[in-house]
Amino acid sequence: MSTSDNPVALGTKSITQLLVQYSVPAIIASVATSLYNIVDSIFIGRGVGPMAIAGLAITFPLMNLVIAFCTLIAVGGATITSIFLGQKNIQRATDVTNNVMSLCLIHSIVFGGLTLIFLDPILYFFGATEETIPYAREFMRIILLGTPIAYVFIGLNNLMRATGYPKKAMISALLSVAVNVVLAPLFIFVFDWGIGGAAFATVCGQFTAFVWVLHHFLSKSSYIHLKFNARWITRSIISRIYSIGMSPFLMNVCACIVVIFINRALLNYGGAEANLAVGAYGIVNRTTMFFVMIVFGVTQGMQPILGYNYGASMWPRVKRTLNIGIWAGVAITFIGFVLTESFPDTISAMFTSDEILIRLARNGFRIYFICYPLVGCQIVIQNFFQSIGKPRLSIFLSLTRQLIFLIPMLVLLPRYYGVDGVWASMAASDMLSFFLAIITLWVMMKRLNRHFDNATPLQTKASQQ
Repeated sequence: MSTSDNPVALGTKSITQLLVQYSVPAIIASVATSLYNIVDSIFIGRGVGPMAIAGLAITFPLMNLVIAFCTLIAVGGATITSIFLGQKNIQRATDVTNNVMSLCLIHSIVFGGLTLIFLDPILYFFGATEETIPYAREFMRIILLGTPIAYVFIGLNNLMRATGYPKKAMISALLSVAVNVVLAPLFIFVFDWGIGGAAFATVCGQFTAFVWVLHHFLSKSSYIHLKFNARWITRSIISRIYSIGMSPFLMNVCACIVVIFINRALLNYGGAEANLAVGAYGIVNRTTMFFVMIVFGVTQGMQPILGYNYGASMWPRVKRTLNIGIWAGVAITFIGFVLTESFPDTISAMFTSDEILIRLARNGFRIYFICYPLVGCQIVIQNFFQSIGKPRLSIFLSLTRQLIFLIPMLVLLPRYYGVDGVWASMAASDMLSFFLAIITLWVMMKRLNRHFDNATPLQTKASQQ
């Protein structure tokens, strides 16, 4: 293993170098993933039609649930692995890898199977209509059949980054995206498979990445790898995985609930344009997630650095990582704010040529993105608490933005402002959750500073870098 791939470097190299080393590959992978979601939507909008965009938007809550049960394992496992590596406990880190593999397979089979059985009632509950459900059903059936492949790929890919291989983790994400982007137009425009072709292209891309990450963890040359004589089901490890992974899990579950409220509000207040209003939200949501995923790339790069140094009691390095991460997160979402406020029609026109859909999306962009620069800071703070093993705070902050503040806004504002109130609800929630995150961070940093000041001095030369 090269020095750059050795997780021990997380406690010795400069924070700036480590963030570049870990975050840049994660950002590239996140951008690629976001782009292929956007490209998928463009192919569907252009190749199938505007109603297919609305059908795709109906699947967002269910897709969030699919991701939720996967990130519960992936993020929890990656965080625990980083902490164990910081404590120089290689055997325990190996046990986590085996448990993550087992849980990914169990979750995917149970969740995917149950969802397939009750797919139509679920989609109707999420806001499907007779016009949109054929598209939503066709897309989700194929995605759900591929959940075992997707879960193992995502779960092990997070562990790959946490165990010192950020570039290989980036390559696996790029492989998935590249295969999907090549196959999607072929399946949609040449084979005329419609929205199902886009879903099948997605599964093919995930299978390619699945083979890549599985090969890595089966290789004995990898720093941490699967061992068949190690523990595959360990109660204490599973408990910690669920505890720490609960924050991103609830974040995705909340996103699912919120999208249901948003879809229903748009259907209730959208009048004759209700289905297209849902489609406009699909365009705005894809664009929003593009910038959010870049911030997630930053937090994914921060996670092993934070976990390792917190586990090793190198508190100054933890604080420096957090400070740089917050500035990076704010810069990313500020760019999103500028672009969407300046060029809403240009962005919408990539997805569709339908003038009504473009007009509805323009209105959504202009209102929703008003407070968007604050989102980057809130996400980084939330993920900071998750990365240092304080899941309750992370869960609390994730709930504020996506549930506690947003749901009441969605109930109240659309009554007075119609569809504009739906967009304004999201902006107001972003602003309130930002202020709460700042206050929570300030209180907790005072406590943590006192804790490490009273601990045994461990501030070596390396910890000051």
